[in-house]
Amino acid sequence: MAEPLPVNVTEYESLARDRIEPGAWGYIAGGANDEISLTRNVTAFRRLELLPRVLVDVTSVDTSVTLLGRSLATPVLIAPTGFQTLAHPDGEHATARAAAAAGTIMVLSTMSAFTIEEVSSAAPGPKWFQLYCYRDRSVTQRLVERAEAAGHEAICVTVDLPRVGRRERDVRSAFELPAAAQPRNFDGLIEQDAANADLEFSDYIATLVDPSLTWEILAWLRTITSLPIILKGVHHPDDAALAVEHGVEGLIVSNHGGRQLDGVPATIDMLPAIVDAVRGAAAVLLDGGIRRGTDVAKALALGADAVLIGRPMVWGLVVDGADGVRHVLDLLRDELELAMALLGCRSIAELGPHVIRPRP
Repeated sequence: MAEPLPVNVTEYESLARDRIEPGAWGYIAGGANDEISLTRNVTAFRRLELLPRVLVDVTSVDTSVTLLGRSLATPVLIAPTGFQTLAHPDGEHATARAAAAAGTIMVLSTMSAFTIEEVSSAAPGPKWFQLYCYRDRSVTQRLVERAEAAGHEAICVTVDLPRVGRRERDVRSAFELPAAAQPRNFDGLIEQDAANADLEFSDYIATLVDPSLTWEILAWLRTITSLPIILKGVHHPDDAALAVEHGVEGLIVSNHGGRQLDGVPATIDMLPAIVDAVRGAAAVLLDGGIRRGTDVAKALALGADAVLIGRPMVWGLVVDGADGVRHVLDLLRDELELAMALLGCRSIAELGPHVIRPRP
């Protein structure tokens, strides 16, 4: 008899924890320092209440959105997550297939265990490329060129990692990436010498990523690509306003899943002020803490154009590969659709501040 499918995303987390090597689990599940921000990302959603309206014809409820000109069946995207072969041998290939089947976007991490080209050929769905900017600008340029050539539709620049946060679970376990989970996009671009091989992962990344980045990087990126530029890791309204001044097409309200600076607010708490700062001049997305379709509804009601999931996707990947990721996406979409119907909202556009309030 087949094992019953999990009925919610959190059940996937419990199953995944029991099926993965403890060090890898710590890397996936952990946050920085005391993991205060990691916890806040989840619990902040529980402080928001939904206010349903009644006697609305909700025979048909539409969860589709249009994002940077691309029509999607669901406003839930796949966040960039590195080294997915830690979770399943098919790694990013499986995730790409699941995202395509669900009608949404996969954001491919620079730190993918498969190359840009391999993941692009694994499934036909829309993809964005997540970019770290490297000390060697020629490496950055080559990655952008490869992503554009492979059909990626946007460059998602991570801007909240001038240094790697202290992730104490990894320190305690002395976690090292196995041979099957290496950053394959650097093959032929960066010399993988013995000195680098002896470094801890965080120190290795520190040798690559440029800590001196300023807003001028956006002007430079415009000289090497015509793709839309999205900033991932914006957490302050003033930075959101600066992003708009610099002409970005989108930004992602993110604290890196609580893995960088511990003690920062939950992303959902920062969303309204950032939406106000952007004033409709760019798409605003959010990641961090999404566990239910009602969480998605709350983010959209507060002004997000879409959300991204990271850890829930990995849990599905651990449990059942591409099918697990697809089921996680389906659960969130179905929960969102039901929440919208019960709120009296027939489309994403009808979600707004009128259906939400802080818990007294």
